[in-house]
Amino acid sequence: MIRIAMILGLLAGPIAAQEATRGPGGVLRVLDKITGVVRDIELRTGEERRVGLLTIRLGECRFPTLNPSGDAYEQITVTYQGQEEPVFEGWIIASNPAISALEHPRYDVWALRCSTS
Repeated sequence: MIRIAMILGLLAGPIAAQEATRGPGGVLRVLDKITGVVRDIELRTGEERRVGLLTIRLGECRFPTLNPSGDAYEQITVTYQGQEEPVFEGWIIASNPAISALEHPRYDVWALRCSTS
């Protein structure tokens, strides 16, 4: 068993980190699962917007430096009307929204891309 782990470790090698650039804002998509309405919203870093019963604040948006149209990573805080505690606070990834997703019975929110200017 140890031998297999050693071989796999040698084959996999180190993971190269991509250099990321902070964008001045980002674009998110919001789905209201009850009404079926989909809305794309563009936020600047630090800006918040109310969408339905949610308030979404964009903390930061990052993208691969060598591929501005590539994968976006957005740090967001989402609160639901009437609740003080956020229903979601963390990073969402455009290419894989299921890794870190807003789990809400009515809404889905996911990252689309960062603004580059």
